[in-house]
Amino acid sequence: MEKKNILFLAIAGIVILLDQLTKGWVIATMRLHDAYPVIDGFFNVVYVRNPGAAFGFLAGASPVFRSVFFLAVTLVAILLILHYLRQTRIEEHSLLLSLALILAGAVGNLIDRIRFGEVVDFLDVYVGAYHWPAFNVADAAITIGASLLVILLLGKREEKTEEKQPEK
Repeated sequence: MEKKNILFLAIAGIVILLDQLTKGWVIATMRLHDAYPVIDGFFNVVYVRNPGAAFGFLAGASPVFRSVFFLAVTLVAILLILHYLRQTRIEEHSLLLSLALILAGAVGNLIDRIRFGEVVDFLDVYVGAYHWPAFNVADAAITIGASLLVILLLGKREEKTEEKQPEK
């Protein structure tokens, strides 16, 4: 097995394990809708379930539609990432990291959707009365991975634009 595949699988595996362990801890130690302050005025650990996606997207849709939609989107994302990984010589560890984080987050939330029909969220960041929607390790991995991927792609685009500019 190639070194890049081992690194990719190790990162993804660790993130999936961390996601599932933290969700398991929340389920085992808290009742639904419990909240414990960690940093007053900024951060709580809560136990909520989200039938939708980020920011409650599709939370009001029928359960059957949500299940099929999220399963299909997640499987397509996983297959695209694996296909890209297989077909491309990835030499940048940051690109490998971003793809592993996105895949791990997608798998972590897919496991919840299969097990519970919804996603377990528990990280509650807020300032005063203004709360960011609760999220989990998988959501954080997707966000960090996607942000890193955008930064990398914009950097590559900028490099190509500079290469095409005629010298003066």
